[in-house]
Amino acid sequence: MKFLRVVKDFLAKYFSDEEAIILFLLILITFFLIYVFGSILAPLFAAVVFSYLLSPVVDRLQALKVPHTLSVVLVFLFFFALLFVSVVTIVPALVRQVTALVSDVPQMLRFFQEELAGLPEKYPDFISEELVAQWITSFNLNQISNQLRNWLPNVLSFSLSTLSSVLGILIYTIVVPLMVFFILKDRVYLWNKFKQTLPNQRRLMNQIALEMNQQIANYIRGKFIEILIVGGVSFVTFLFLDLNYAALLAVLVGFSVLIPYIGATVVTIPVFAIGVFQWGFSQEMYWVMLAYMVIQILDGNVLVPLLFSEAVNLHPIAIIVAVLIFGGIWGVWGIFFAIPLATLVKAVLTAWPRGEQKAISEA
Repeated sequence: MKFLRVVKDFLAKYFSDEEAIILFLLILITFFLIYVFGSILAPLFAAVVFSYLLSPVVDRLQALKVPHTLSVVLVFLFFFALLFVSVVTIVPALVRQVTALVSDVPQMLRFFQEELAGLPEKYPDFISEELVAQWITSFNLNQISNQLRNWLPNVLSFSLSTLSSVLGILIYTIVVPLMVFFILKDRVYLWNKFKQTLPNQRRLMNQIALEMNQQIANYIRGKFIEILIVGGVSFVTFLFLDLNYAALLAVLVGFSVLIPYIGATVVTIPVFAIGVFQWGFSQEMYWVMLAYMVIQILDGNVLVPLLFSEAVNLHPIAIIVAVLIFGGIWGVWGIFFAIPLATLVKAVLTAWPRGEQKAISEA
């Protein structure tokens, strides 16, 4: 009977408020729908992200007495024209660099295998030939080289036969911009319609929604700016230091900020590997790694606090766990929204009404 009283007291403390029960059910239903229909709803997620990016510009134009519809049209046309020009300019350069990297991969693997084989001679007291032989066998570099030689060229063959579906491409290139336009144009109307589907008594929901709307907006805009700054600075730095595949590595470094802590650590590997392959363990390679570390330090300690301030008030462990959980559930979108989702969980737990807990008597 003691167990039943514990359960009863728990329910009385956390589920005595009817609004809390409704909110709990809505959260469960929303997570379930996103989990089941996440791939179908991906264009909607993309449209929402773009809308959050562009809405402040629309608001600024309206503050300058530009009509709402005209503001939306101007911002929409300018942004997607800029996006189109950027893609047309950047993608061919990335394809050329990936093509060059594919052709260099076998040579790079042979280089690292030779470097491993030379370690016993350089450090005889620490590394034996048997240990190096085990490393080479474990990594099976020859097999990796053959697999990459056969697999990587298929990535570069950008044709309709390699695309998952032409319909999917059309959805992202046509439907997403249309959704962005109508979300920007009718966001107040859409928001009011959505609120009409919610219960009339929604004090708790309004409190959480108000906090989360601002935090998600700040997060999306901040991440977009962070990607541009980190990627741009990395490209200029790598280009100045004459590092091969500067554009490709800069794109990787820029998008690595989407995965806090983990992304920067993972991207260090290709930067280091290409630097060693190009120059060996020389002064040039050390300069590249030093510059890369400075970029990461400035990003984490200067840029992120400036862009996000208190928008991401989470412990690093909570962020990493959120990336692992939501990334495992929803893939790329789960990784991108991991911090806002973790913030949502924290906001719900903070605002959740708690009834008076009764003392549990001994059975």
